[in-house]
Formats: sequence, C-alpha cells, structure tokens
Amino acid sequence: MLLAAICLFAAAAVAGIFLATAIFTQRKAAMAVALVHGFAGAAGLACLALFVLPEEEPGRPGFSLLVLTLNALVGFYLFSHHVRKKPWPKSIIVVHGLAAVTAFLLLLLTFFGL
Repeated sequence: MLLAAICLFAAAAVAGIFLATAIFTQRKAAMAVALVHGFAGAAGLACLALFVLPEEEPGRPGFSLLVLTLNALVGFYLFSHHVRKKPWPKSIIVVHGLAAVTAFLLLLLTFFGL
C-alpha cells in the first residue's frame, strides 16, 4: 500500500510541477491537469491512510499523512482560485509544493528503510 501511495503522489507531483510552471510563467493552467493532480493526490492519501491507520506507532508515514491531509486542504483552496478564475496566491503555491515534497521524501525514506 505504501508503494501505491508513493506512485500516486509521484504522479500528483508531476502534474503539480506542470501546473506551477504554467502559473509562474503566466500561462493558462489546464483544468484537466488540475483534476489529475487532485485525484492522484486524493488516491495517494487514501492508500497512505490504509497503510498508516492500522499501525500502533505510525511514525514518519503518520506524520506524512498529517502533512499531506492538511496540504490537501490548501490544495482545495488553490483549486477554488482555478474554478473562480482568480489569480493564484503564488506564495501559497510555493508552501503547498514544499510541504508535499517534504512529506513525500519522508515516505521515500520509510520505503527504503532509511
């Protein structure tokens, strides 16, 4: 289940990089890419929750689940800007990306036993 979560978060990251690049270069961010980003992230969260919740000591994966769940709320806020065709708050985009990368790296460390 952890590997599935990692793969889904990697797919979400690729779509997120595409979205952030479009936003920071003043190009139109495609709604389809935003939906792929969100659905991949949500599926990754579901897989990670299935991995973490049965554990007595969730450790790093549990912390990643917490960070990514809170980050998903930030993602909903950013998506609301997309839907309303409002300018994106670029500082929040950066925080959203950094939080996701941090949690993803913790998952990779856990997966590789480091």
